[in-house]
Amino acid sequence: MAFIILSAMRGEKIIRDPVHDVIAFRLDRPGDRLLFRLLNAAEFQRLRRIKQLGMASLAYPGAEHSRYSHSLGVMETARRMLEHLGRSVPLDEGLCTATLAAALLHDLGHGPFSHVFERVSGIEHEKTTYRLIEDPASDIHRILVAHDRQLPELIVKLLRHEIQPPVLPVYADVLSGQLDADRFDYLLRDNLMTGSQYGDYDLRWLLHALTVEPANGRLAVSWKGVSAIEAYLQSRYHMYRNVYFHKTVRSAEGMMRLALHRARRLAVQDRLGYPPRENLVYKALLGQKLDTHEFLELDDVSVQHCLKHWMHAEDTVLALLCRGLLFRRLFKTFDLTRVAPAQATAAVAAAGDAITAAGGESAYEMFLDEPADTPYETYHADDSATGGIWVQDPAGKLTPFQDVSPISQALNKQLMFRRLHVSPGYKDAVGYVLQGMRIGRE
Repeated sequence: MAFIILSAMRGEKIIRDPVHDVIAFRLDRPGDRLLFRLLNAAEFQRLRRIKQLGMASLAYPGAEHSRYSHSLGVMETARRMLEHLGRSVPLDEGLCTATLAAALLHDLGHGPFSHVFERVSGIEHEKTTYRLIEDPASDIHRILVAHDRQLPELIVKLLRHEIQPPVLPVYADVLSGQLDADRFDYLLRDNLMTGSQYGDYDLRWLLHALTVEPANGRLAVSWKGVSAIEAYLQSRYHMYRNVYFHKTVRSAEGMMRLALHRARRLAVQDRLGYPPRENLVYKALLGQKLDTHEFLELDDVSVQHCLKHWMHAEDTVLALLCRGLLFRRLFKTFDLTRVAPAQATAAVAAAGDAITAAGGESAYEMFLDEPADTPYETYHADDSATGGIWVQDPAGKLTPFQDVSPISQALNKQLMFRRLHVSPGYKDAVGYVLQGMRIGRE
């Protein structure tokens, strides 16, 4: 209680975060005051209604955290990065404030269920983010220009990595790169909220090892941080393998994509029924541009409301997909990862034929999923101006991370799964066909 009173006397606002603990805003400081105002803007509060991991809660019940909490965590991580870097190199206070604002706002344009709705509607979250920051009709823009009229333009340049000398590239590196605040936060946050135990790493030591490469002004890591970087990259590998590419998560995301595609097809044919044409979900499905005020209402809640209506739709395919998503009756999985590509192609074709023969629509009763990621992409010595992780020894010499860490070559290999997901009503028919090809269900 005393701490809360003391904080109030100082004009300090405190948010308790499960990953970073205390996130404080000193309102007597112009930069903190700006960030706190942005935090309470309508466009940013909308992120409370966008899940960070989309459909992942169907596999990991704790994964209910939002883009709001993640964005707040990215800002706090960026702040700690800049505070540490500022002890060894002079950093511009105005650019630091712009970088923190960019970190806070970087996910502003995400649509419902993250990337799933984006792929169907054609909404690009990066471009939407830039538009919301630059649109005079948005609360975000008004708050930024009240602080500095050039701030919206500067923030967009930072997010696009388009800053030019004499501005050091390290500000943009904090926002986007192999060692950025975004990745630092989402790995720890997603690990904690899923309870997976795969994504933990030593963020405090990693931040302590960060430095600025003197020749190009880019982010680098000191020699003592190599082990922390290895643990961080391994956590990225394990999170993709066990959480982001989890078969249940991918099955649910694929079903959501199919449901939205079906709804879009029916809307084009004027057979959707609900929602009405002026509804923002209807307009977004058809790829119509939403203004800032309409976009404020486009969130997970608005799409879920449609799913509840669509599960009673006359269109059987749409109804079954929505009922499956709402009551966790998900597609069953056949693992083709270790199957030769030619045999996998034949298996998919055979599965489609089996579903068609059984009276189904293979375009909506099955889908092939091939998620892939490379935990660490190696760079060569002449790429120091463009990317990679660079290790600085006590004498100041830079060495590519892969030349220092023996595990980098293993992490440079692509992680990929190939899975066939099939509607529960046709799993036996497909299973029978694939069994004849000596392919079993995962």
